[in-house]
Amino acid sequence: MTEFSHILGLLEPWVHEYGAVAIFLILTLESFGVPLPGESLLIVAAILAGRGEISFPALLVSAWIGAVTGDNIGYLIGRKLGHKALLRFGGMVGLTADRLRKMEAIFVRYGALTVAFARFFNILRQLNGVVAGSLEMDWRRFLVFNALGGAFWVVVWTIAGFYLGKHGADIAAVVHKLGLFGVIFVSVALLIVLIYMFLLRKPL
Repeated sequence: MTEFSHILGLLEPWVHEYGAVAIFLILTLESFGVPLPGESLLIVAAILAGRGEISFPALLVSAWIGAVTGDNIGYLIGRKLGHKALLRFGGMVGLTADRLRKMEAIFVRYGALTVAFARFFNILRQLNGVVAGSLEMDWRRFLVFNALGGAFWVVVWTIAGFYLGKHGADIAAVVHKLGLFGVIFVSVALLIVLIYMFLLRKPL
């Protein structure tokens, strides 16, 4: 919780100051390999939208367009530079030869489904477009599945943030009333969520 409060403190001024533009730019950059906190940004922005401090429709649209734009820039990079260039320069963004090999194996095995669900997995999310481009996946097919996956990803995390912003105080009140049992219950629930998130984020 302390870590999230720190992230909230860092991102909140940017979202306040620049709104949908900041959301668009950060997600665009993150989506083609720049190590930025995309999911945390969506949660923070959704909490602010729940307070009425930014527009919720603008959040959804800017986040979706940013995610899709970034992935397509990544696709162009992968298509133009190719496999050999990724091997040579990929280390700059954490794309080692072994990691690239594993990612390509996933793409070969699952095809367009990888594009649709890549955003929910660390590394795959940032380099989804780059690898799809290097494998010369049909761009129209990539665009359709990427747009669908991006929309689903944005909706899931903004709804989670919106709910947290609206009901965070209620959740805290329930835990207080339940006393020790409530603390144990929430701790176990958080542990399950953390394990689940760890498995999703486990590097390739």
